[in-house]
Amino acid sequence: MKNWRLEAAIIAVGLLLLGWMIKGGINDFKDKERNVTVKGLAEMEVPADKVTWPLTFKDIGNDLVVLYTNMEKKNDAIVKFLKANGIEENEISMAPPEVIDLQAERYYSSENKPYRYNATSVITVTSRDVDKVRRLMAKQTELLKQGIAIGNNFVSYEFTGLNDIKPQMIEEATKNARAAAEKFAKDSNSKLGKIRSASQGQFSIYDRDANTPYIKSVRVVTTVNYYLEN
Repeated sequence: MKNWRLEAAIIAVGLLLLGWMIKGGINDFKDKERNVTVKGLAEMEVPADKVTWPLTFKDIGNDLVVLYTNMEKKNDAIVKFLKANGIEENEISMAPPEVIDLQAERYYSSENKPYRYNATSVITVTSRDVDKVRRLMAKQTELLKQGIAIGNNFVSYEFTGLNDIKPQMIEEATKNARAAAEKFAKDSNSKLGKIRSASQGQFSIYDRDANTPYIKSVRVVTTVNYYLEN
């Protein structure tokens, strides 16, 4: 007669081992699914390294030839003023004057607009020497003494050295994210495991405040997902 007891015992042991392996696999799977997502912030203040300064003035008249002659004289005076204060030739660009014939407008009135032509000229300074240009802006009253009234144009400041500080900022943001994750793991009686996934947010550059547009704040946020272990 066949010994069924031995076979039954072998099957029972096999099922026990299988159940233990399945249980271990499930627990391991659950452990791997325990994770925490944190964000790390890094900020840095940097000086602008590029400035664009448009110098705009207007003129009016009834004779185009006289108007253009006057504008050329003022343009020459502005360029002379810029060069005398350290602005290089390649930092200066001049746009063709824009002339509006007011008489051609539908609601033109010689009483309200005694001058026929309204002309605008723009000379733009673009420089990497931000401090030099800022000092010069404070001296533009010298042009007013020559009868040249410069309009209040928007001066643009830029920071172009982002690639130089990216690695440092990403490292700092990642460290801050890990510190937050370690605090969470400690508070939840867990241990911090390996990184499950990570993503780098976009860098943003903006003025530190409205009064100092030549000082920029650079900001980046990284998102990191860590495994948690018992």
